[in-house]
Amino acid sequence: MGYANSAFDLLKRSGIPPYPQFYELLFTYATGVNPTLNNRINAIFRAGNTPSANLAETLYNEFLKSDVNDRMSAVSERMHARIDAVHEAIDGAMITANAYSGSLQTASGDLARDISPTAMKALADRLLAETRNMQETNASLEEKLEASRDDIASLQRDLDDVRRESLLDPLTKIANRKSFDEGMDTAIADAKITGDPLCLMIIDIDHFKNFNDSFGHQTGDQVLRLVAMTLKSNIKGKDLAARYGGEEFVAILPSTDLEGAIILAENIRKAIQAKELLKRSTNEKLGRITASFGLAAYRRGDTAGSLIERADRCLYAAKHAGRNKVFSENQLSELQSALPGVSAA
Repeated sequence: MGYANSAFDLLKRSGIPPYPQFYELLFTYATGVNPTLNNRINAIFRAGNTPSANLAETLYNEFLKSDVNDRMSAVSERMHARIDAVHEAIDGAMITANAYSGSLQTASGDLARDISPTAMKALADRLLAETRNMQETNASLEEKLEASRDDIASLQRDLDDVRRESLLDPLTKIANRKSFDEGMDTAIADAKITGDPLCLMIIDIDHFKNFNDSFGHQTGDQVLRLVAMTLKSNIKGKDLAARYGGEEFVAILPSTDLEGAIILAENIRKAIQAKELLKRSTNEKLGRITASFGLAAYRRGDTAGSLIERADRCLYAAKHAGRNKVFSENQLSELQSALPGVSAA
């Protein structure tokens, strides 16, 4: 808790947004477990430089950010090394066991013949020594297998962490396209079995390219994070928010009918519109952002592709109707019925 409070205090005093990666950076600094990182940050403070989100992101990328593929390779190498060690221990135990088995067979043949008391004592001593050797080998094997079990459990946790990271969008820290595709297949399979409603929401930030061109990609990235955080904070339970690509986001809404999805989308739309953007370096007001929404409900026989296609048509209709709107497939059907010549495809 002390480290956590120190990290939050540094975030507040520096005016750095409390995004997860920046908290992780300053929490690591507070613990002192990375001396190189601490030396760099201390040098920045001594030089009297004003910390900023850009500087924090640079430090995070340099010291803490790791590529998922690199981490997967490292875990794979550790797993191979541990498996090789287990094989080596088992091979050694098998050699000892085979030798012990041979000694027992030889002793059995000797005992079948009449042997002198002196030879019997020598045989017993030899078998006792080999039995002790076998016991020591088995004990060593048990220790190595126990260590391997602990290490493999640690590797499993690392693999779980890597898998979770592989399903997150690195910029917004919500689910990525891969995670969405898996979640969509699972949600449709569940809806087929249970008969519960299922809705899909597609969100597109209005005029995002113009915003990016006017204020720069870093500010555009902050807009993407803002929309992602707003979306994620408004869903709950089994709902899944994901970045679909570019400035598009999606939300899978199990056990939610179209009416409930419309209410949720309106709440998210208003929450996004209510936030005014400021450029921290100059306090310049950059205006407000808006987003358009398309909603579709699962129908018997739907695939992920067909459900996405209908939601996308609704999104196109919301854009065509002036943006900053929520459009459901019911509204699209009503519009097409009223104006037969209009197509949203």
